[in-house]
Amino acid sequence: MNESGLHTIGGWVRDRARASADRIAVDDRGVVLSYRDLDERSSALADAFRAAGYVVGDRVATLTGNSSDHVVVFFACARAGLVLVPLSWRLSPRELATQLAVADPTLLLVEDECETLAGDATARLAAAALPTALPSTLPRTMLGARGVESRVPAPRRADATDEPGHVGRARSVQDDDALLLVFTSGTLGQPKGVVLTHANCFWTNLSLAAMVELTSADVVLSVMPQYHVGGWNIQPLLAWNVGATVVLERTFDPGRVLQLIQDRRISTMMGVPANYLFLAQHPLFAGADLSSLKHALVGGAPMPAPLLRTWHARGVALTQGYGLTEASPNVLYLPDEDARSMVGYAGKPYPHVQVAVADPLTGEHLTGAGFGELLVRGPNVFSGYFRAPAETAAALRDGWLHTGDLVRRDDRGYYAIVDRISEIYTSGGESIAPAEVENVVFEHAAVADVAVIGVPDDRWGEVGVAFVVLRPGHPAEQQAIDEQQILAHTRAELARFKVPAFVRFLPELPRSHSGKVQRRELLARWQRASVSGSPVSGSAVSTGTGSAS
Repeated sequence: MNESGLHTIGGWVRDRARASADRIAVDDRGVVLSYRDLDERSSALADAFRAAGYVVGDRVATLTGNSSDHVVVFFACARAGLVLVPLSWRLSPRELATQLAVADPTLLLVEDECETLAGDATARLAAAALPTALPSTLPRTMLGARGVESRVPAPRRADATDEPGHVGRARSVQDDDALLLVFTSGTLGQPKGVVLTHANCFWTNLSLAAMVELTSADVVLSVMPQYHVGGWNIQPLLAWNVGATVVLERTFDPGRVLQLIQDRRISTMMGVPANYLFLAQHPLFAGADLSSLKHALVGGAPMPAPLLRTWHARGVALTQGYGLTEASPNVLYLPDEDARSMVGYAGKPYPHVQVAVADPLTGEHLTGAGFGELLVRGPNVFSGYFRAPAETAAALRDGWLHTGDLVRRDDRGYYAIVDRISEIYTSGGESIAPAEVENVVFEHAAVADVAVIGVPDDRWGEVGVAFVVLRPGHPAEQQAIDEQQILAHTRAELARFKVPAFVRFLPELPRSHSGKVQRRELLARWQRASVSGSPVSGSAVSTGTGSAS
């Protein structure tokens, strides 16, 4: 078997190794991997997978931090037509067992640090007595030279019809074959397995290449976890295609990242708003040498305008973008030249991406300036949720991916992300977008971080609660003063019905593994506190006045 599709990804490293074999492809905590080594190791592992009986479409799950060994596995899977299922090491054994049951992998690859977690998860999987014909024991081995690269375990098989040679399975790799199965964050419900094909990943990287000037001279800092689509398709894969160096980080530590930018002369990176917030708040930020950082991307959530201005003031072209896993993920991009004049916007569609704005109630597509749900279509849009036809049909309708995100489009065709439709709350008949309120609250000098949710209210239906993290130097005894200042500032900037009814102070906001605020957890805390009559957090809590009165 080999790759015969025009847009398959496995050949990228092979082609790059021919052109620049000795160039460093991966810098993994100081241990470097050249393009020659990456090509040879991934090719050998792909051959070993095939020899062991793995066939196109088989799924290989991984439980590991960002590592060069994981990059080898990715390209081996791409070459052999296997589907990489990167699982989050931040999940509980129960959550991992659920995802393993959904993904139904033939093999699980685990790094040393995750061995106990993997054992607990697979034990739960075996004990679940799920209605499957598969053996209860999932083959498991380590990544790297001491593990799967020295011996590939036989794949887990349900029956003889799934063995190598089964008609339609033993064949060359095609564009529409699955490459990644990535689980959504589950911030709004149960995580779903998003299937991304070789063609999806090819086109999203082609779009990125058209807007981001990435060359072999670049040094890319990758802090996004490799169980997230951004860990592959937002800069790393493109970097390996053009011969750049990718510096891998296992976890996000603001102080270390600032030091890496200086020491490794990082030229570009990508992060979520929380990453840039924590960097800007770090004591080293003001004096850090950021001269090599020519460009930085932000995605995952709307970026507060004051935070964008903070980075622009340091001379970094930090530009807002928008994407989602189901779109591989790139959808909207704001060019550097627009970054300062279009603060708060996510930009225009990437090349090869089509978007539309639909009325959330009628579904009618709007023309010109408008406000509604963002729809996406193009070769970057996923093929569906794994073994979930109903969920797939709900997301892909009439040829469009329905994102569930509200946007505002101006008369020049620029898009601003307003909020998730499901996170909009209604107070006194007025719809309120939490992101709009958060942007205003964040402008207050005392606020380090904020999230706004709607909570039930007998009089108004729902009212807003602002969960605020104070900047250092604002102890608990000052919170009553800060709350009144925050509310006064918000009243001066927003219509009265948008002003939060309550302010609650937390030491930090609960976030998902991808950095998104876990609003369901904030709502659960509010509900528990309402039942018990206790504060939401252990710190002193003040109550604001009703915003809709």
